[in-house]
Amino acid sequence: MEEKVKILAFIGAGAVLGSAATVAISKLLSNPLPINNKNVGNGYISETINSNELHGSKCNGMATPNLLTDEVVSEQLTRNIQFFGLEAQQKVTVSYVVVIGLGGVGSHAASMLLRSGVGRLLLVDFDQVSVSSLNRHAVATREDVGTSKALCLKRHFQSIFPECHIDAKVMLYDSTSEEEILSGHPDFVLDCIDNIDTKVALLAACVRRGLKVLSATGAGARADPTRIRVADLRESTNDPLSRAVRHRLRKDYGIDGGIPVVFSLEKPKAKLLPFKGPSGEEENPSDYQIVPGFRVRIIPVLGTIPAIFGQVMASYVVTQLAGLQVQMEPVVNFDTDHYEILHQRLIEHEELLYGTSMQVEVDVEEVMYIAKELWHGRSARDLSIKDVGRAMWRSVNELMLVRWDKTKPASVSNLILLRFKEADEHESRSLKDIKEEEPEFFVRVTAVLKRAELEFGF
Repeated sequence: MEEKVKILAFIGAGAVLGSAATVAISKLLSNPLPINNKNVGNGYISETINSNELHGSKCNGMATPNLLTDEVVSEQLTRNIQFFGLEAQQKVTVSYVVVIGLGGVGSHAASMLLRSGVGRLLLVDFDQVSVSSLNRHAVATREDVGTSKALCLKRHFQSIFPECHIDAKVMLYDSTSEEEILSGHPDFVLDCIDNIDTKVALLAACVRRGLKVLSATGAGARADPTRIRVADLRESTNDPLSRAVRHRLRKDYGIDGGIPVVFSLEKPKAKLLPFKGPSGEEENPSDYQIVPGFRVRIIPVLGTIPAIFGQVMASYVVTQLAGLQVQMEPVVNFDTDHYEILHQRLIEHEELLYGTSMQVEVDVEEVMYIAKELWHGRSARDLSIKDVGRAMWRSVNELMLVRWDKTKPASVSNLILLRFKEADEHESRSLKDIKEEEPEFFVRVTAVLKRAELEFGF
């Protein structure tokens, strides 16, 4: 009996201590640094966390604290710190990112940027949360319906990571608001706009200002998350929005690619629904536009896809900010037959040049890796994307795999993709000649092959 009493007393003491610890942590988490509200009204709201004015480094012309010295912040971001390392995560926490368009894509992108510890965010959208937004918005609830998307996100974000400096602008991006939105030297701009005119104007402005920008294309009417890719705008296929933006940028601004985009290789599963007015009859959608040029007709959306688009955008930006090199899967429109042709061509070339193909140490699957992952379906001498889509299919007729170093076997880490004439020229030169005459090309190819060596564990 006495023993049972001791055990119960011990358990009771542990419960009391546990409760006390829980209460202490709850108080710490529920009492973040005080918030200073100012500049409220006229469609523009900015709230500045007081800690941003304290001890800290300069970030984009603005005093920013070393957030990772705060115990709660450090614990909240501990998984990121373990993944990136402390110094790399610090680069993220002193970064400034602008997110324009806060619907299904932008809200999820902004949410994960916040949760990843980005120290300063500017959230821009002129629209309001609607009931139909709730199938895809990152944080909006029914209570948020009717409030601006920018302010909705800001309010929820302050309870997630109150140390982040968050500005919310309830406005439309255009030439008159460009300076206000893009000034301050942001480290990244996320274009999550679904209107062509505004999207094109924003991308052109970012290129003109030398700002890093990542653009989202059409996420509506898709259902296959495995077909989402990040690539240059020139490589995006099966996306009407990308096609229109590409055409307008080239025609109006002389911009021919160089902008990374998130897009889906999947063909849209549905089209814009017909627009019906109050009478139930089909009417002209432009008669009901609040803002000229903006879509009124509804496109069917599976909410998971824009959410994944946003998550992909956030992942891309955070790894870039942290300095982590991530090799995105390239978009190469070859099928298995094309890789088999390259493999057979390599064997025939080896037999012709060396009298045997015994030193060919790759199969068709490894040829696929070399052509797709290492050389992106183009000659090793091509610095920019020229052939995409069907043009890339035709380009395989001009390409072949050859050894980089003729003294080593034809392995994954010793094969480069070249055009026929380039291959003949390459075979007539030594690596020493290439290194002396084309040092940049030599370094670039060597780096790519080194990557293959590391990935295959040679």
